Amino acid sequence: MADEPLVLGIETSCDETGVGIVRGTTLLADAIASSVDEHARYGGVVPEVASRAHLEAMVPTIERALKEAGVSARDLDGIAVTAGPGLAGALLVGVSAAKAYAYALGKPLYGVNHLASHICVDQLEHGPLPEPTMALLVSGGHSSLLLAPDITSDVRPLGATIDDAAGEAFDKIARVLQLGFPGGPVIDRLAREGDPAAITFPRGLTGPRDAPYDFSFSGLKTAVARWIEAKRKAGEEVPVRDVAASFQEAVVDVLTRKAIRACKDEGVDHLMIGGGVAANSRLRSLAQERCDDAGIILRVPRPKLCTDNGAMVAALGAEMVKRNRPASDWDLSADSSLPVTDPHVPGTRAQGQQHGHEHGPGHGHSHDHDHVHELSKDNLYS
Repeated sequence: MADEPLVLGIETSCDETGVGIVRGTTLLADAIASSVDEHARYGGVVPEVASRAHLEAMVPTIERALKEAGVSARDLDGIAVTAGPGLAGALLVGVSAAKAYAYALGKPLYGVNHLASHICVDQLEHGPLPEPTMALLVSGGHSSLLLAPDITSDVRPLGATIDDAAGEAFDKIARVLQLGFPGGPVIDRLAREGDPAAITFPRGLTGPRDAPYDFSFSGLKTAVARWIEAKRKAGEEVPVRDVAASFQEAVVDVLTRKAIRACKDEGVDHLMIGGGVAANSRLRSLAQERCDDAGIILRVPRPKLCTDNGAMVAALGAEMVKRNRPASDWDLSADSSLPVTDPHVPGTRAQGQQHGHEHGPGHGHSHDHDHVHELSKDNLYS
């Protein structure tokens, strides 16, 4: 284990300030500071509020993670950070912090992809990913089917949402039902007491001529909202638990059906499910049932690792170090629409080139102001 890369990961794509530390595929620390309560009164994430919360939480969360892992910042072999996709302002906070720490410590910097990180985090739960891996990612911003022959360099999108993501639909229906924000956990809880067959809601993009791997939840959201509105106009009580269960069943039915089809079509015998909605109990149970029937092995991380966290970023960063992927340049910036086909943002300089400070084998980062670098080290980490 001591020979495995020790990497710190920073995640700030939305409203969670996540800092994780892993050694290889072993999780040492997973510190999170959430600003969800600050967004609840608005019924959704406010980008400026999220960015300011990241600024306030960054240094204390990093310090907490280092303490939890029992390591010094000097011990790290690299620092990874979510470069995209996500909220631009929030991403910039994380990228700036990662660059500052990496520069001051003389460590290689890895800007990685948020979606690829959600796949890689499963290594912390179930060991190395099979190659290729089929991944179903479902969250507030993404619903995607991805084929990953190599999580560090080759991730192929098979399908994605064409409108609302699954998590977004959960939040919107929760708002219509006046259940608060975020909507996923409360709908999941209420659905356990409801009848999933009570109301037949539409399954988007499941016709014979529809794109086989794409998702659409906008029509479902509208249908549910109109059904609730009709009940209220008629002066009837809305059966909240049955609505929650029926809506949830429509979402997870489509997600699992398309994921199983993709596995069969691509000849892949493993399915990994990640993202915040992967914490949904009905999605987990239905996916397990359908995978068992199809002879497919299901891998789903524990709920805490499904939501946004720094551990997933550190896991992908550690894999980058292990496979000698090129580190990012110092001019790394946030990319709110970074495509999943870019698992990380490599540097453009030739590897092995050294400028002023040694970063270890295979890592050549240049900076022209070594006196500033040394001053930063002394101030921050002495």
